[in-house]
Amino acid sequence: MDFRDAPQEAEFRSRLRAWLAETAGRFPTSGDDYWARQGEWHRALYAAGFFGLSWPKEFGGHELPPVYDVIVDEELALAGAPPRPSLGYLVHGLGRHGGKELQQRFLPGMIDGTQRWCQGFSEPGAGSDLASLRTTATRDGDHYVVHGHKIWTSYSDVADWCLLLARTDPAAPRHKGISAFVIAMDQPGVQQRPLAMISGVTREFGQVFFDGATVPADQMVGEPGDGWKLAMTVVGHEREPSTLGYAARYGKLVRQLAARLDGPAPAELVWAAVHTEMLRLHVRRRLSEQLDGVVHGPDGSLDKLLMTWVDQSVGHAALAVGGTDDTELLGSYLYSRAQSVMGGTSQIQKNIIAARILGLGV
Repeated sequence: MDFRDAPQEAEFRSRLRAWLAETAGRFPTSGDDYWARQGEWHRALYAAGFFGLSWPKEFGGHELPPVYDVIVDEELALAGAPPRPSLGYLVHGLGRHGGKELQQRFLPGMIDGTQRWCQGFSEPGAGSDLASLRTTATRDGDHYVVHGHKIWTSYSDVADWCLLLARTDPAAPRHKGISAFVIAMDQPGVQQRPLAMISGVTREFGQVFFDGATVPADQMVGEPGDGWKLAMTVVGHEREPSTLGYAARYGKLVRQLAARLDGPAPAELVWAAVHTEMLRLHVRRRLSEQLDGVVHGPDGSLDKLLMTWVDQSVGHAALAVGGTDDTELLGSYLYSRAQSVMGGTSQIQKNIIAARILGLGV
């Protein structure tokens, strides 16, 4: 494979580097300051023409090949800039399952960053086993009334809108009775509670309580009972590392760790280097497949497992090199421990691979 830039890609990369040289240093890359200013960073990327590159023009995107998103991810990592906000899974979910009116109403603000979003999927007792969710939405005239409790909801404290899953038919089989909604977060029936993380971050996650919150019936995404289909689209894209830019950031951290050494590299760093290169090549192969029009379904679970192994390998390397005295490297290690749970546990990914790819137990 030839991974060198085409002339148009090289010009784009050069323009991006020049912009980052002037801009990147003004934005924090970690901690609560990063989360507090992520919306500002999103809008800055979009205004400069470096966000929404592969999404439809009618909603504010550029309709460029996905290789341009990869270029952005690589250059952000090299420049030490904050990562590209990861909204692609929500854009794909609403773009594939929402009607044209919902798409025209909500996708432009989602893409340009003028409206903030969160994803209301996980609940206490219904994380990886998402079909067990108990949040309900009951029809009342031209609205639905929502009661329930969501957890691990990223950006919930700043979100204008939530892509929410709720049970609309308690009598239906558990995968069939779930519907999806676009619900406003700024209303009396929504209560926010932040969740502090062991890494010290307090603003990334939150709990959300819905106690009589309402959502217009015309803000249901798809038909009643279509929520599970949307959920599978969303988590399928959420689990692909090629759209998240992780490979470039892992590689940069491994190089930074190596530069700090005076003697031989610890085994943890050697393994991290091997795993990071493996993920980089895997992401490149996925990119080539995307450019050829290949659509991935359950293969996203393979991607998620690989990403988890690499993240935790790099986390162990950070701990081995920096110890517990370097708070930033310790934070990288602590955050990596959650990777095997967030976005679906590794055990769930293995079950999906066994059943849907290998055909075991069918």
